[in-house]
Amino acid sequence: MHFLALALLAAAVDLGTRLEMFVDEFLVERKSNVEHRLTEPTKREVVLELNKPWEGPVSAYFTVFRDGEKIRMYYRGGGDDNAFTCYAESTDGIHFARPELGIFELDGSKTNNILFRGPHSASFAPFRDANPNAKPDERYKALCYEVVGKHGTMTAMASADAIHWRRMKEGSVVSPGEYDSLNCVSWDAIEKQYRVFDRYWTGGGYSGVRAIETRTSDDFLNWSEPTPFKYADGVPVEHFYTGAVTRCPGAEHVWLAFPKRFVPDRKRVASHKEVGVSDAVFMSSRDAVNWERPFREAWIRPGADERNWTDRNNMPAWGIVETPAATAAADGAGATFSMYVSEHYRWPTNRLRRVTVRRHGFASMRAGARAEGEFVTKPLTFGGDRLTLNFATSAAGSVRVEMQDEAGTMLAESETMFGDELEQPVAWKSGDVKSHAGKPVRLRFVMTDADVYAFRIGRQ
Repeated sequence: MHFLALALLAAAVDLGTRLEMFVDEFLVERKSNVEHRLTEPTKREVVLELNKPWEGPVSAYFTVFRDGEKIRMYYRGGGDDNAFTCYAESTDGIHFARPELGIFELDGSKTNNILFRGPHSASFAPFRDANPNAKPDERYKALCYEVVGKHGTMTAMASADAIHWRRMKEGSVVSPGEYDSLNCVSWDAIEKQYRVFDRYWTGGGYSGVRAIETRTSDDFLNWSEPTPFKYADGVPVEHFYTGAVTRCPGAEHVWLAFPKRFVPDRKRVASHKEVGVSDAVFMSSRDAVNWERPFREAWIRPGADERNWTDRNNMPAWGIVETPAATAAADGAGATFSMYVSEHYRWPTNRLRRVTVRRHGFASMRAGARAEGEFVTKPLTFGGDRLTLNFATSAAGSVRVEMQDEAGTMLAESETMFGDELEQPVAWKSGDVKSHAGKPVRLRFVMTDADVYAFRIGRQ
């Protein structure tokens, strides 16, 4: 092979057959008349009103994940000084039932959905452990923020059935710190280790700015020293109260985060006692440490509802749930992701709302209608034989794709595409994909009044 060809092959990004989202511009080499655009989620119905005697206006810190046919939900009832860990479940992602667990007695009755009570209920972050070596009685794990004196700890807990929990070890599994947030944790099947994203203060103690850091563990009990998140030069320093960090279903090589951004010195509702307003933002990473924040705008705004303009609102729950088919059909959006956001914190109407996002459509490369736009990728290699697009156009809009060699010579040209599809196979009017597998190529997208959210060069 020619030296130049070898160099290009070595420099090319190997996609294999994985799906690539345009949540960042990692694959984009150049663009013209194209905007990198954040997709605003669609607000749906309220799925839980926190009106039980053990819940109330400061219930918070929701975790939601799919477990077989069930969608499990965990959250804090009560408050920091009188906290309950509560549980609800659903099959459609909309209607969440509070099962009568019969575990914890409150006011002479066990007819409630309380798992346990105490300081370790302040912020309970559970997950289903996908580690193939996990013990049967530790199939579910959690880290709990627990207040001890002026600081907080993280306690490790485990369960065989997701309902009955026990401490794995007495005391904290990390050094005491200011972890008063939902510290997201999971088994990372790619890195084959546990990873937690926890909250800290940049100035030490309760000073500086609320920020996010990450640690890893092989056994869930012994954790590495933390590594703070890193951002590009010029990215503003803002308070991130929570992180809601998770790998993206179906594109697990990318980490997504939905921090609740807190603005501590603003007050919108004069009659409200507490100061501060908040919204949610979006960012992504390919290594869990270096984070891309191309979008400075909010992912979720407080909106017109006055009760969302008071402190500690608009907090995304941890978890992206693949919406059940019947619910997705009713949404009118095809296959979607469901996520959940808390509203009306400190109000009697405290509640949780579902929002939906186009599947793998958190952001897009967008061209307007006034001028044709285009973008070209970096050199890529791939292992598939079919290109599919996640895209949407107007009735008059269009997308066309070219496959080029390293010199920019066209190897294949697609038919013009229009419509709104999540995984549309590209039809070629000249050339093909299969014959170029394993060779460095570029993709050129030519578009008008259209969004391209993601693509995959997979197998038929």
